Amino acid sequence: MRTAMKTIEVKGEKSNSSIFIGESLLKLLNYTPVENVFIVTDSNVEQLYQSHFPKFPVFVLKPGEAQKNLSNAEAIYQWLLDNGADRSSFIVGIGGGVVCDMAGFIASTYMRGVRFGFVSSTLLSQVDASIGGKNGLDLDNYKNVIGTFNQPEFVICDTALLVTLPITELRCGLAEVVKHTLISDRKMFEFLEQNYSRALSLEKEVIDLLVEHSVETKAGIVNRDEKEKGERRKLNLGHTWGHAIEKITGIPHGEAVSIGIAFTAWLSEKRGLLSSTERDRIIALLHLLGLPTSSDVSREAAMEALLHDKKKEGTKMHFVLMEGIGNVTVEAISIEELKRSILE
Repeated sequence: MRTAMKTIEVKGEKSNSSIFIGESLLKLLNYTPVENVFIVTDSNVEQLYQSHFPKFPVFVLKPGEAQKNLSNAEAIYQWLLDNGADRSSFIVGIGGGVVCDMAGFIASTYMRGVRFGFVSSTLLSQVDASIGGKNGLDLDNYKNVIGTFNQPEFVICDTALLVTLPITELRCGLAEVVKHTLISDRKMFEFLEQNYSRALSLEKEVIDLLVEHSVETKAGIVNRDEKEKGERRKLNLGHTWGHAIEKITGIPHGEAVSIGIAFTAWLSEKRGLLSSTERDRIIALLHLLGLPTSSDVSREAAMEALLHDKKKEGTKMHFVLMEGIGNVTVEAISIEELKRSILE
């Protein structure tokens, strides 16, 4: 079993980011200044782990995606101003994807930008949301319509924090793990098929390996395409349809991504890119992990929400399709063709 911390680097246009897998929240002070530091977290993380926080001012959000909005951003800006934060300040987000998105966005825009880092406390955040420098807010329930590309100085992925996750949140993180295997690694997909129960049981050896693989996959892609001009679009596998379902139903992000992956498998098979056997294996793995693969939302309603997605450009939508397990392609599909495929 690997016990040593693993470090993975993300190289951004303006700054680099160090991802520490297996590092502890208790070591946070090793990576921040000794003063003028401000912490953003949510009430769940505060209740469980505040005793592990360094003695810095803390802003506490309510939990949940609904908190990722301009109103809360304004409240944090005011709190920073009231507490004397200036351009030399450092902001730390301690929490899951919502907290990291908020903290990253605030840090990127407060006084035209201050330094920041994350301690990622959920599997979804450790394998995806906190990695890669995307920081965003939602608008009218549309995901990440407002945002920046800006790398945190560090991300601490403390897998010991995952033991307090509700099972639903753990499964949501595993949806993103599945996504990363489908993008680039058939063997890791097979490993997850064989070890899904060990992952759900949070066996350290398995979870550390899955987190490391996901971070390496995402970091490699981001290093080649930070601003999502080409290859980084692959990371949106399952997200185009998934965001539409999430917008309409309000279900957790990972569950929506799982439904989006299943939909993409269907669409890929329909377009002759994925075999029916491979599609069945993907659906089966999602079910083994306790994830949904369908929604009772009407396809008409989902199509309407999809038209507001950021990946739409003019009359086309950048859609990630699967070419077998472990390989994907990004196709600019016309909206009309997408409508025909979905609504026929």
